[in-house]
Amino acid sequence: MPKTVLITGSTSGIGLGIAHQFAAAGYAVMLNGLEANGAEIAAQLSNKYQVPVLFHGANMLQPNELKDMVDLMLKNWGQIDALVCNAGIQYVSPIESFPEEKWDAIIGINLSSAFHLTKAVWPSMKERKFGRIIHIASAHGLMASEFKSAYVAAKHGLVGLTKVTALEGAPYNINCNAICPGYVKTPLVEQQIAAQATAHGISAEEVVQKVMLHKQAVKEFIPVETLGQLALFLASEGATTLTGTALPVDGGWFAQ
Repeated sequence: MPKTVLITGSTSGIGLGIAHQFAAAGYAVMLNGLEANGAEIAAQLSNKYQVPVLFHGANMLQPNELKDMVDLMLKNWGQIDALVCNAGIQYVSPIESFPEEKWDAIIGINLSSAFHLTKAVWPSMKERKFGRIIHIASAHGLMASEFKSAYVAAKHGLVGLTKVTALEGAPYNINCNAICPGYVKTPLVEQQIAAQATAHGISAEEVVQKVMLHKQAVKEFIPVETLGQLALFLASEGATTLTGTALPVDGGWFAQ
C-alpha cells in the first residue's frame, strides 16, 4: 500500500495544487471539497498519476461528516499517513459591521474542522506510531490586517493548535506543522481583491500592489507548487524532528 494523505479543500486552489504534488510522489490521495464534480476531479488526478484517489464531499462544519471521511479512508486503505488541513473561507469587513454568521462559519471551517479531523485520525496514527499533520495557516496566523477579524483569529488559533498537537503527538511520532503563506493567486484571493477594493475604496490593481504584495519583498504571488513541495517534505521521514513550527512562505514579508 502506498502512503496516504487526506487533504481538505482540495478540489481547487491551494488544496488541489498540494494534491498534485502528493499524487506525483506516489501517494494515495483523499480529495475533499464541495464542488459538484469532485468525483470527476478525483478520477482525473488518478488517471494522470496512476495512483488511487478517493473523493468525499464532507462539509467542514459537520463533524460527523468529517469522521465519515476518515472512516472511509481507513476502510479502503487501512492507514492515514498525512492529514493536510487546507479548507478555508474568507470575509472582509470592519468589526462593527462584521456579520456574526460569517464569524461563526470562518472559525468553524478554518479552525474547528482541523481539531475534529485531528481527533478523528489520532487513534490510527497513534497505533501505527506515525503521523504527519500539516495545517495550511497564513501569514495572518502570525500577524494581522484590518477588516479580517475572523480570518486572523482563526489562523492564529490554527497555529496554536499546531503547537499543542506537536507536543501531544511527539511520543507517538506524530508531527504537526503549519505553513503560513503570503498571498497565493487562488479563487479565494481573487474574491479578496474585489472585497478589499470595496473596503479600502480603491481599484483592484491598487489592492494587489499597495495592499497585498506591498508587504512582500518579492513582488509576486506565492506559487502553489512551492506550498505543495513544502507540505510533501513535512509529510516525509526527513521531517522527523521538525514539529510545532509555523513556517512563513511569504516572499520576505516578515524580513522587514
